Amino acid sequence: MRCKMRWTLYYHLDALRMDTVEMANVSLKRPLLEEEEEESKVDEIKRQKVSEEPSRERPNSDQKVVIEVEQPVKPLLEVTKNKIVPNEESANQDDEEEAEESDDDGGGGGGGEPESFADMMKHGLTELDVGITKFVSSHKGFNGILKERYSDFVVHEIGKDGHIIHLDDFSVPVDDEDPSEEIFTVLSVDDKRQLEELQLFKNKEGNVAIEVIEDTKEKRTIIHRAVKSLFPGLETKTEDRDGKKYIVAYHAAGKNALANPRKHSWPKSRGSYCHFVLYKENKDTMDAINVLSKFLRVKPNIFSYMGTKDKRAITVQEIAVLRITAQRLAHLNKCLMNFKLGNFSYKNHPLKLGELQGNHFTVVLRNITGTDDQVQQAMHSLREIGFINYYGMQRFGTTAVPTYQVGRAILQNNWNEVMDLILKPRPGGKYSVFSIWHIPRNNRLMYIHSYQSYVWNNMVSKRIEEYGLRAVPGDLVLKGGTAVYIEEDEVDSYAIHNVVMPLPGFDVIYPKHKIGKAYKDILAADNLNISNMKHKIRDYSLSGAYRKIIIRPQNVNWELVVYDDPKIPLFNTDLDKLEGKPPAVLATEGKYKALKMEFSLPPSTYATMAIREVLKMDTSIKNQTRLNTTWLR
Repeated sequence: MRCKMRWTLYYHLDALRMDTVEMANVSLKRPLLEEEEEESKVDEIKRQKVSEEPSRERPNSDQKVVIEVEQPVKPLLEVTKNKIVPNEESANQDDEEEAEESDDDGGGGGGGEPESFADMMKHGLTELDVGITKFVSSHKGFNGILKERYSDFVVHEIGKDGHIIHLDDFSVPVDDEDPSEEIFTVLSVDDKRQLEELQLFKNKEGNVAIEVIEDTKEKRTIIHRAVKSLFPGLETKTEDRDGKKYIVAYHAAGKNALANPRKHSWPKSRGSYCHFVLYKENKDTMDAINVLSKFLRVKPNIFSYMGTKDKRAITVQEIAVLRITAQRLAHLNKCLMNFKLGNFSYKNHPLKLGELQGNHFTVVLRNITGTDDQVQQAMHSLREIGFINYYGMQRFGTTAVPTYQVGRAILQNNWNEVMDLILKPRPGGKYSVFSIWHIPRNNRLMYIHSYQSYVWNNMVSKRIEEYGLRAVPGDLVLKGGTAVYIEEDEVDSYAIHNVVMPLPGFDVIYPKHKIGKAYKDILAADNLNISNMKHKIRDYSLSGAYRKIIIRPQNVNWELVVYDDPKIPLFNTDLDKLEGKPPAVLATEGKYKALKMEFSLPPSTYATMAIREVLKMDTSIKNQTRLNTTWLR
């Protein structure tokens, strides 16, 4: 349907979110919240069939988008005689538009008071709904609070060299090419405002003239450097006007200047990328990148990183940025809240998603009720056996419409169902109205990857129920990145930790025992053919991948501590150590008991699933909310 029109579309990107909604704290009844989980996305890993994780976008939860269409457009979904059919040309476009931010907390179209978080979660999923049903340990579960304080959950990235990344150095590499510290103070607030408007093409004059009050060559040089350093894309020149000296800033390279930092100003002897360690509190990675780019007045796409980190935690990770000096980055430490940057170095390469070896977690479970023996049994089991490598609850969304259901409808080519699910009224009577064409490509892919995860979880639960924690003939293991069957005479050569299970796709093989048929049955029940996983829209064709069914964490350590004040930190962070704060003084006796645990996990592994194994509790927000409400009453 072609028409010339102006559309105003209101929609909740809640339907797209793969991460969990944040809560201030969680129940005393052993719940877990959304985790600080690393979803690595890297094509090389996919090709090796080790895992298949989609790129993880994290759109803001409630957004109002106004889209003006002044020319004919061809939507992704066309309505023809009560049928919705895909427009394949549009579907294959790399649709990466960014939604405009909105201050609307209530979302669009529903009216009335926004519903409470607890009411919304009444419609949410439980672990049972997504196939998470089994445990591998035999100990008795116990109660505890996870993330009562976001500082109780700390994540350190493990770099590609295997070392845990820490923030432990604020010093800046000395470079003769670096400008003096005066560049940060020589421009007035009004100068900076005008220059920023010019940089963003919001200045109608096309240039900004800065009068040189104390006219010396040194002063003019500092102003020239300040403008070029702080506002990439701008050039400067000196002009005489009415007997006064002015530094005139202007665009030299058109509208591409902002996206492409000035190459000629960067010393050839220095690596093009400044690598640094980012320490952040209660902020996810994409939000952090957006804040940094705003303060540096550059586009976010000049930053690179190895993995994303969620919000409600303290996280430490490596970031690389193209042609921004360490001096300029270090200056941000003086003006940013909940961020610290350090460990600067110059290198000739950016970072790539998936290059990390994993993440190291330091977690405090407060107010635990388990006996010392129960805790010891649980932690010994985690260290020796591990946990089931389920996809965690945040993989399946937090709204009334599970994302795997949308993914299933896409794979079925059931576009009416896709739109029915996406447009389904949200709890509280709110509607989500938009064309799937306006969903970024990576978010569309997350729907079908969610369905793959749903199938995998269910099949792994069935595999463990059927055969337990031992390798059996017909299981799959990886040899050099290729999946092969375990034969009868090889069973004793493999442990359960070697066994992998496939995510469904056209380029994987399935177990030879009963679980192979179970895969076929679960897909057939959803009107999908296990022998034909190719989709007529190429993006939605699933090649499949392999994932280990049991993960044994590395570097597992734990201790029981007691405390009286629930507000005191129970360990020191990297920042605490840099600032010289003394270690936390722990009481020998106290009203409450906490379990402090540390462990390392490979990429694409959910820390909440490890903690679930310790506590033996449903980690869904629906269950946590119910327990929390009961406890509060």
